[in-house]
Order: sequence, then structure tokens, then C-alpha cells
Amino acid sequence: MAQGTGSINSDYKDWEWSADAGERARLLQSPSVETAPKNGESQGNSLGATSALGAIFIVVNAALGAGLLNFPAAFSMAGGVAAGIALQMCMLIFIIGGLVILAYCSQASNERTYQEVVWAVCGKVPGVLCEVAIAVYTFGTCIAFLIIIGDQEDKSKCALWGEKFLSLLSLTSLVVPTVIAALVTEPEEAGSSCWYMDRKFTISITALLLILPLSIPKEIGFQKYASSLSVIGTWYVTAVIIIKYIWPDKELVPVEIPTRPSTWTAVFNAVPTICFGFQCHVSSVPVFNSMKQPEVKTWGAVVTAAMVIALFVYMGTGVCGFLTFGAGVEQDVLLSYPSNDIAVALARAFIILCVLTSYPILHFCGRAVLEGLWLRYTGVTVEEDVVRERRRRLLQTVSWFLLTLLLALFIPDIGKVISVIGGLAACFIFVFPGLCLIQAKLSEIQETRAISWWALVSYGVFMVTLGAFIFGQTTANAIFVDLTA
Repeated sequence: MAQGTGSINSDYKDWEWSADAGERARLLQSPSVETAPKNGESQGNSLGATSALGAIFIVVNAALGAGLLNFPAAFSMAGGVAAGIALQMCMLIFIIGGLVILAYCSQASNERTYQEVVWAVCGKVPGVLCEVAIAVYTFGTCIAFLIIIGDQEDKSKCALWGEKFLSLLSLTSLVVPTVIAALVTEPEEAGSSCWYMDRKFTISITALLLILPLSIPKEIGFQKYASSLSVIGTWYVTAVIIIKYIWPDKELVPVEIPTRPSTWTAVFNAVPTICFGFQCHVSSVPVFNSMKQPEVKTWGAVVTAAMVIALFVYMGTGVCGFLTFGAGVEQDVLLSYPSNDIAVALARAFIILCVLTSYPILHFCGRAVLEGLWLRYTGVTVEEDVVRERRRRLLQTVSWFLLTLLLALFIPDIGKVISVIGGLAACFIFVFPGLCLIQAKLSEIQETRAISWWALVSYGVFMVTLGAFIFGQTTANAIFVDLTA
């Protein structure tokens, strides 16, 4: 690995952008990860205090999220349980491989974030494309999160929700109305006549009161404890879906359970959801560098264990949710359950909590990328940055928030958003790691090319080709089918 590292960083400063600005941005640092400053001395010692077990939890934390709500619908699109599980298992091989490649290239290039690794290893053009892709991906994910809030609040509407809604400034008052909604039922026409029951109002007021204030701070390390709680919430959601399948509601009517895909191309419609669910690659590089012993072999064991845990969570949700509702399952599986179910109502409250803590983190990542691009292009000095940073951050945050909110109010379901950003997730999983592996191996100075060298280069080419195909197919399907429907 030591061979070839000398040429890896050669293109990083070709544009003569401000290296200091890139360092100040420290893009996409995980709020749950503490890392040492990047320098030659620290590279020789332990780089962080994260144990292997802690790294597993952080990676699982990064992978699990509200995206699991779409997995039952993904199994339906794939054509049944067998097709869905087979697709997940095949994808998991490349997902783990991509995470290991990123760690290998991080060591070789001495870089500590995803986009910095791509910059150093692949050069300026892939580096800029990677940063733009991260910004678009996080923007689309924030839209999906706001749609999820609207879905859960829609299903929990009742008269008491309106009375409690303005007290959402505390998390307790967020959970209580949702559970009360399961206990008190009203005719749909009565609830729909109230202005405070309108979907656009509930999304807007929740976002304004809770999400916007959490998105403004410069640092988001205070959110790491709430993020851990949101992971527990996703496990609870999975447990509820499994239990509801084992002991279904008496009023649930038998449903049609597809056993094969309608067409061979229909299987690929489930790929965006899988990529969106398992995509933790962007935050994986800081996690790797935060470990006490950042070794590729140890990291391979860490990500394998983490992805297996995530696999069981997603598989349990996907299989049991799909078998419960069959082809009629909603894009958001919780919408398929009755609104007066207390356990499901609590699951909705957990999902809202998960989204409330995840939106600011994703926004921070996107804002950091935009900040880094701006500082590099303008070459702003440290003094100017200190003076203007607060004003620029407020402008970026408010603009980002208003745009995501506006789009979320007029997009009907999360399936349409995931179909778009799932293709970008495939780029983070396949394309950029594949490019990094190819360039890293080509940079090695060797007199003869061993079989293992050719095998790794071929694997990188295959990853790039597969990722480009998934991105093209899912994006085209999203534009011509989902968005124009």
C-alpha cells in the first residue's frame, strides 16, 4: 500500500483553490465521531478513541433511518420475498466492498473525509462531481424527511392533535398527541375541515418550530445523543412491523402476495430503496479515521458486522411489511396500518423524532459541501471568513430550508423522492469507490502487475460500470415514470 501513494495527491491542488478553506470546512464530519487533526505525527499514533464495537454502532447509526419505511414497497416492486432478499444479498457484497475500498484509499491518500479522498485519489473533476452529488443527495433526503413528517401526522389526525400542536416545542408534546390520536377517532370529514389539520400546515409548523432552529447552529455535535435515540426508534418500528405480521389485526383482509416480478426490469425498481437504505459511505471515512487502530482488515470486520445488523433490520421490515399488505402496501408502510393502533402510533412518533434529528445533520453535510466549494472558488481569507461566516450560514440555511419545505408540500410520497436520490446513493456506493480503487492501483509503481492487481482493477471497473448503470436506469425511470405520472 505504501507504493504509489506519492502520486495519489498530485492533482489535488491543480486549480489552486484555498487549501486552508477546505481544512476550515472539515466537510461531513460525523457528529458522533471525534478525530484528531490531520498531520504526519498523528498518523503514526492512534488517530482516535473509537473502539471497534463503537465503530460498528456508529456505522449502523449512519445506515439505519427513516428509509426503512420504503422497504416493504421495494419488496413488492422487486416481485416478492425471494427476489427482494436475493437483491439485498447481492448488493451487500458491493456495499461492504465499497466501504473497505474507501478505508484503503483514505490510508493511501492520508485524507479523512469522503470527498477529500475522492479529490486526492481521482483528481479535480471527480472531486467536484462528488461534492455536487453530496449536496444534491442531502437536499433530496431532506425533502424526503419532510414528506415523512407529513405522512405520520396525516395518519394521526384528530381534534386533540390540533389543540396540542402549538406545544411542539418539547419532544414530549410531540409524542403525546401522536399517541392520543390513536386513542381518539373522529370522522375523516370532521378532521379535514379544520385548518390546523391541513397537511401543508402541519408540515410547515413542525419544520418551522423544530427543524429550522436545529439547523442554524454552526456545529451539531449536540445531536449525537438524540441520533442514538432515533436508531433505537428504528429498531422499535421494525419490531412493531414483525409483531403485526405474526399477530395481525383481526380486521385485516387477505391480500395478494406477488411471488415473481412482473418484468425482469421491475427488479431494478427496488435498487434505489436498497441503495438509499444502506448508504453510509459518505460518513464512513471519518468513522474509520476515528478508530483506535484504523486498519483496513479491522475495518472490514467492522463494516461486515454493521451491514449484517442493518440487513436484518431492513429485511425484517421489508419481508414482514410486504407479507402483511402484499401488493397493496403503501410507499410508507406505516400508512398501511390503522390510525387507532397505539403501538403503530408510537412507531410514528419515533419516526418523527428520527426525522427531526436527521434533517439538521443532513443539512449540515450539504451546507458544509456548499461552504467548501464557495471558499475554494473565492479564495476567501481567514479574516473575511470569520466576519461573513454567520451571515452566509444563515442565508444558506434559510434558503435550503425554504426550498426543501416548498418541494415537500407538493410531492405526494417518499417513493418519488427516493427513486431520484437512490441513483445518487448508488454513485456513493459503486462509482466513486470504484474510481478510487482504479486510480489507487494505477498509481502504484510496480515493475510487474500481479494477478491480484489485475483482479482489483477489474473489480473497480465492474463497480463503476454497475454503478453507472444503476444511476442511469433509476434516474431515467424516476424522470419518465415517477415524476411525470
